[in-house]
Amino acid sequence: MADMQGDRHWDENHSRSFLDYGRYFVPERERQIDIIADLIPAAPGGLMVELCCGEGLLSRALLERFPDCRVLALDGSERMREQAQKTCSDHGSRLTTAAFDLADRDWRSFSEPPQAIVSSLAIHHLDGRQKQMLFADVAAALRPGGVFVVADIVRPRSAAGLAIAARQWDEAVRSRSLAIDGDLAAFAEFNRLGWNYFRNPDGEPIDKPSSLAEQLAWLAEAGFTAVDCAWLFAGHAIFSGRKPDVAGQA
Repeated sequence: MADMQGDRHWDENHSRSFLDYGRYFVPERERQIDIIADLIPAAPGGLMVELCCGEGLLSRALLERFPDCRVLALDGSERMREQAQKTCSDHGSRLTTAAFDLADRDWRSFSEPPQAIVSSLAIHHLDGRQKQMLFADVAAALRPGGVFVVADIVRPRSAAGLAIAARQWDEAVRSRSLAIDGDLAAFAEFNRLGWNYFRNPDGEPIDKPSSLAEQLAWLAEAGFTAVDCAWLFAGHAIFSGRKPDVAGQA
């Protein structure tokens, strides 16, 4: 799971920061990973693709949950790809990592249609039009019956919603900092880095989260069925859609 909050450009120093602090900064991280996996139907021997794999925690969970699957883990950071390979070392024969740029379109066709394409904390770096293009391209790439699962920050449409998301995210990081280390050092770093998007939603051009309602509509427009949100907390949502088994049928 990878994120790029707080800076205009991603580099390997940011990768290092996320590797150090991601376990604190991602609300209910373990629960999110479980929910993403729960939304994927089992299929023998299929390909799954993770967009922006980060350190490989989600890819490892998929490899463990689906012992016959293979995972293609894509990330633009060499450091992240190296860490993902280490994280998934027990399943290395079923994992392939590759460099990519999420905004480009040249990676959006595969040697075989994936049964699932997943992404965590990455798509909010695309603007609305880019998200719509991505959703359509993913729908075209998936095999019939395949699923697209997204975990990401989403922008509330009201000031009250932004305030609630900001407060919940602060509370989540504070709680994880205490639970993991018994102190608030990680929470202090969260604040120092300005990681909480909802505290200053228009302050960082690299962050372009869309509303949940917009993205659910775009999934439906791309042809997905069973479009739904499975989880929402602290401005973070998990939502998904399924490619029909036969054109025009769920």
